[in-house]
Amino acid sequence: MKMARRKSSPGGSKRKFSLNPLVWLWRIFFWGFCAVVLLQLWYLAQIAVWTHVNPSSTSFMQTRLAEIRKTEPGFQLKHEWVPYDKISLNLKRAVIAAEDSGFMTHKGVEMEAIQLAIKRNERRGRVTHGGSTITQQLAKNLFLTSKRSYIRKAQELVIALMIEALWDKRRILEVYLNVVEWGNGVYGAQAGAKHHFGVSAAQLSSYQAARMAGMLPAPRYFDKRRNSPFLARKTGTLQKRMYQVTVPK
Repeated sequence: MKMARRKSSPGGSKRKFSLNPLVWLWRIFFWGFCAVVLLQLWYLAQIAVWTHVNPSSTSFMQTRLAEIRKTEPGFQLKHEWVPYDKISLNLKRAVIAAEDSGFMTHKGVEMEAIQLAIKRNERRGRVTHGGSTITQQLAKNLFLTSKRSYIRKAQELVIALMIEALWDKRRILEVYLNVVEWGNGVYGAQAGAKHHFGVSAAQLSSYQAARMAGMLPAPRYFDKRRNSPFLARKTGTLQKRMYQVTVPK
């Protein structure tokens, strides 16, 4: 006896494998959320390791090296780590005076500065200001890129808060001074001091320190324009202000 075949309704097989668009959206959101969380955990793990281990390189260094090697294949970055105590007190004071006068008191982020930067960006119609603290700049240098966007800024804020939670101010300033750019392929206080003045980071005078701090955040620009009147004025201003700055012990 032949068994009757069960008739399938037209389009039944298609309905079997089709999914509601809302289900797809939920899946995309879920896996995207998981990816973001995992990325934050990776950042947090790296920061935890660097609490006691000095980073040998940064995202900024690697990006810049790749750019330079397009025209100079054998190029090597100038970078030499020096401990906090081997960096001139003059440079510590000058950099804080130039880049982040509230460094010792804020928690990594200054919302007023960010709000002011947003207003400036709205007036200009593009992202030109970031309102970044030293901690935010360090977060960007360690993990992100120089591309300006509000998404990158949001990630920078999150990483900055992680850094402030795990490191003290001394460690933050130590790492920052050892990885910040001070010329084309020149990174850190030691390489910067040798590049600009032929001395070690520990030997920088108040004038030399103020001049290096004044080059931030455009060191490559001022490295090519060392006689810039603007840089000279900024150096003089920083020399007057730097002695009012408190630095981590």
